[in-house]
Amino acid sequence: MEPAIKHHLTVGREHYVAGDYEQAEPHLEKVLESYDGFADVHNMLGVIYYSTGRAQKAKEAFERAVALNPHYTEAALNLAVVYNELGRYEDAKAVYDRATSTADGDSGAIERLDAYARGKIANLHYDLGSAYEAVGLNRHAVAEYRKALDLCPTFVDIRTKLATTLRDMGRIDEALDELLAIRESNPEYLPARIQLGVTLWRAGRVDDARAEWRYVVARDPNNKSCHVYLKMTEDGDGDASAS
Repeated sequence: MEPAIKHHLTVGREHYVAGDYEQAEPHLEKVLESYDGFADVHNMLGVIYYSTGRAQKAKEAFERAVALNPHYTEAALNLAVVYNELGRYEDAKAVYDRATSTADGDSGAIERLDAYARGKIANLHYDLGSAYEAVGLNRHAVAEYRKALDLCPTFVDIRTKLATTLRDMGRIDEALDELLAIRESNPEYLPARIQLGVTLWRAGRVDDARAEWRYVVARDPNNKSCHVYLKMTEDGDGDASAS
């Protein structure tokens, strides 16, 4: 998310939660000028418009929120209220019935998210995973990284982080599976090739590890880490199989 959008979103939400709708409105509208896909922003603006007597604008905002997320119960109920005020009683009843009859509000929701929303949520899972890892809760970190990858399986930086965390937990085979998958799909992503080398070294496969580091050095001659690793493992030195 661009810093300017994030700023307006954060400030707008803070004002909204505080009940300062006059201050919240311009910030939330700025967000939608850049990206129209936040259902909660449309809902917040709908509440603001409705509370200031702009029922038609509120209707449009709630309709957009429900279109983006058909299982957004709060927005659906708000829309039903506005429809009722506008005399659209059948529409109000239909929206209310849909909102109250949904058995599984999460059914298929992930599949309907657009790429921007998927990326946003994936990065939140990544940040939470990093926070868990920082305090030694690696099992929880792995769970968050996997959630991120469920949303965005092509995010190779997150998959690399998952692999290094698995490696640090001693789950070498799982780490190798992740890193080899990255090499297969994106062979030029050098950070993963470096970590693949380290993981192969941990598995006692020194020659394979050196091949990965040489691959990196051939494309990035100034990579100091790989030069150190190659020096360290000359003539089989640094073999991790005995550790």
